[in-house]
Amino acid sequence: MSGGPVLEVSGLKVEFTTRRGKATVLNDVSFTLAAGETLGIVGESGCGKSMTSLAIMRLIASPPGRISAGRILFNGEDLVQASPERMREIRGNNISMIFQEPMTSLNPVFTVGDQIGEALSLHRGLSAKQARERTVEMLHAVGIPAAKQRVDEYPHQMSGGMRQRVMIAMALACQPSVLIADEPTTALDVTVQAQIFDLLRELQERTHAAIILITHDMGVIAETTDRVVVMYGGRTIETGYTDEILANPRHPYTQGLIACLPRLEPGALASREPLPEIRGMVPSIWELGQGCPFAARCPYVMPHCSSRMPPQFEVGQDHHAACWLHESEESIRPNAEVTR
Repeated sequence: MSGGPVLEVSGLKVEFTTRRGKATVLNDVSFTLAAGETLGIVGESGCGKSMTSLAIMRLIASPPGRISAGRILFNGEDLVQASPERMREIRGNNISMIFQEPMTSLNPVFTVGDQIGEALSLHRGLSAKQARERTVEMLHAVGIPAAKQRVDEYPHQMSGGMRQRVMIAMALACQPSVLIADEPTTALDVTVQAQIFDLLRELQERTHAAIILITHDMGVIAETTDRVVVMYGGRTIETGYTDEILANPRHPYTQGLIACLPRLEPGALASREPLPEIRGMVPSIWELGQGCPFAARCPYVMPHCSSRMPPQFEVGQDHHAACWLHESEESIRPNAEVTR
């Protein structure tokens, strides 16, 4: 990891207009991304991870959605204020995204070569021949065998792992400064997952791209990221270096996520003790009040947690947690009503 911030998200707020009224799906999301760094965004389904990535790419349908507050600075340029024409220049060229499901992200009626080549022709002005040659190079770079033949195949002719490699080739074809990978190994078997993450690391070393890795898997976070953002209820609740957060999580939600990881220790397989769990369910956006979104599930909940959202307290070097526990250093015992 090196270099200064290439992306700065500060105070990001996203709202949707529905029949029930305005729904806030992201609220005060903030983080930075440095050149050559891998930043993990982790949390349960519905916490706002993918919505954050769509906001950065300016792909939120408007209406009904809109960015109502905050800034997204890419090399100092505020993408929230950028025109649609400017975003088309940036999207796929300077900032690229690998979507969750390649079978629905790739167009079934065009060959993979045509789909990768389109971005090269649009953003780099390459001729059809030049774009095809570059596409073959990219397919080879992402580990697809017989790239000269595969370039003329359609998505349905490839396995899930191959389609995901095509998505990576498409995202990296224009050598973007920022790559957003939204659950890039969903529905892939474990060996293919490992290959995809190894491929991303190799390509990052070669291009020095900054990567945002969106996942719900703390194991993936531990293996692949430099820093991590923990999200819950559409908010940033803990940020810091990955090693520090895994060794010393300071928000009760992060502590719960890490406690749920299986332990492969001597005798662990023979143990019949169930894995710990975070009690309760993720609240809907209509159930979120003015306080901490985790209050209803928190073992340390205090009366004011439900009425006042805590600020980001500094709990270590470049380590912040939005939890009232850190307003003072007093030890507070878990609430028996929540943990029972």
